[in-house]
Amino acid sequence: MKNIKLDATDRKILTLLQRNSNITNAQLAKEIGLSPAPTLERVKKLEDNKVIRSYHACINPAAVGLGVSTFVMCSLKGHNKENIEKFVKAIETIDEVVECHHITGAGDFILKIVSADIASYQQLILEKVSNIEVVDSLQTMVILSTLKDSKVLPIPA
Repeated sequence: MKNIKLDATDRKILTLLQRNSNITNAQLAKEIGLSPAPTLERVKKLEDNKVIRSYHACINPAAVGLGVSTFVMCSLKGHNKENIEKFVKAIETIDEVVECHHITGAGDFILKIVSADIASYQQLILEKVSNIEVVDSLQTMVILSTLKDSKVLPIPA
């Protein structure tokens, strides 16, 4: 992905949209000091260049019955392209896996998994994740509390 040049106005737009993606174009224009038409053009350019990938609601997991969140470190039986592709393809089908990161260090991947409770988490691990043929080992870390969960990226100058 190419790195596009962002000026101070683009950075301000990105910061404001990260904090509130429901902001109206008129309010956004007022906040950045432009009229609505050029503001809309700038946002469209950021979307077209894949700087802005999506807009979505940030949902409180507990409010929808997802009371347990975990990080799971996965090691594969062999760290080769074929095993990585098989693993990623399988993980993409598991809705409870909300993040999957290819990492360095002790494991090969770290997953963030959300589930209703410990029993449903255990069932998910036993029936889905550990049954992925290329998985060698799993290490679970239960999230006790989340002290910071910012979705706002610091946009460098």
